[in-house]
Amino acid sequence: MTGRSYTRRGFLTLSSVAVTGLGLTACTGASLSSGGATAPASNKLRLFTYEDDETIGLLKAQVKTFDEQNGTTTTIDSLPGSGAAQYPDKLRTELLGGSGPDIWRIWGGQIGAPFAKAKQAADLAPYYQKYGWDSSINTAAIEGMTFDGVKSGVPFTARGLGAWYNKELLAKAGVTAVPTTYAELEEMNGKLVAAGVTPCGLGGKFGWHVMRLFEYLLEHTAGPQLHDKLLVGQESWDRPEVVEAFTLFKKWQDEKWLPEGALGLDPADIGRAYVEGKTAYSIEGQWSETSAILAAKKDPAQFGNFQLPTDHTPARHSGFVEGYMINARSGNKDKAAALLDFLMKPDSQKAMKITSSTVTGAEPDPKELPLSAEWGEKYGARPFYTIQDQAFPKKEADQYFSVQSDLLQGSMTPAAAAKKMQEIVSAWSRD
Repeated sequence: MTGRSYTRRGFLTLSSVAVTGLGLTACTGASLSSGGATAPASNKLRLFTYEDDETIGLLKAQVKTFDEQNGTTTTIDSLPGSGAAQYPDKLRTELLGGSGPDIWRIWGGQIGAPFAKAKQAADLAPYYQKYGWDSSINTAAIEGMTFDGVKSGVPFTARGLGAWYNKELLAKAGVTAVPTTYAELEEMNGKLVAAGVTPCGLGGKFGWHVMRLFEYLLEHTAGPQLHDKLLVGQESWDRPEVVEAFTLFKKWQDEKWLPEGALGLDPADIGRAYVEGKTAYSIEGQWSETSAILAAKKDPAQFGNFQLPTDHTPARHSGFVEGYMINARSGNKDKAAALLDFLMKPDSQKAMKITSSTVTGAEPDPKELPLSAEWGEKYGARPFYTIQDQAFPKKEADQYFSVQSDLLQGSMTPAAAAKKMQEIVSAWSRD
């Protein structure tokens, strides 16, 4: 199956349905070179993830409970903050080097697809049947971790992105209601700048954070149907709607609606700047309530969220699925699956404060996570478009990051950016 057909499975399924808001130590010794042998069974497991420093302790606490109950010893290694720009490459290097983990966290779509295609990830169908995951996990989310008919991962979260904002700063700028049209969003940005407030906190380090703005602008200029076709290479990117999106992207920087030097800013810092009062809002998901607001010991009542207005019907937002895969060469697949089943229990999901869980019965508690619950109630039933760096394979996503960097630095025009993107996507479509 080609990379394009993987994208169409992961992307079109998730875009057409709503998903409710939702040195490392080698322990396996598994060899993943061609023909590599399965590692011997043991009571040791290794889990590789990209949990933030603020949430890694919650995962470790649940894993510790599982270990105590099952006589296992699980090592957890994490590479936080780098996102899809670095983590998949680090994981791939480990797997090819023979020291891959028993379990790894991964995004769906084109980021998870290569591990399934290379048969590095185990077919989890037997465990879906054993543990009843088909009936306890959101069906659309499962599709996001299914490749060429093979259930290669178990999704634990389906995330939707929107504007998470600081109420005090909007009030300071005289903004009395959140925008419901794109024109109103631009008007709000202008008021914030006039009040001495940087509107949108996004960073360009690693590429993926500020990308969230472009994909939103593309949804606005192209509309849902064309946007979908662009992401799977069915329509040319060298067209007025794409040029307009890139033009608006540059406008956001030139009008100072983004922070000064945005391209060099780390998402781990600037993404939570709205909580610190340094920016008015950021494009984030429900995780922001735990990793930014509660981690800073702030009152959620001081903040809010809204879906960025696209001026189209259906009104969509960016979204993506994350889950876990099991090493096909692990000698501990049964134990690894048992650990995943433990983590997929509603009580475990709640204990880990998964704010957009795919598991029935693990919905956010409005008393503990009011903003996450609010997002789910208002926007959880709406469809979403797959986040761009998950819709594209890794190579093409990196090439896009180069285009956005050149555009924002002024070395590439919006028209040239559209042409370059068509070259990138058409080359991928021919692979």
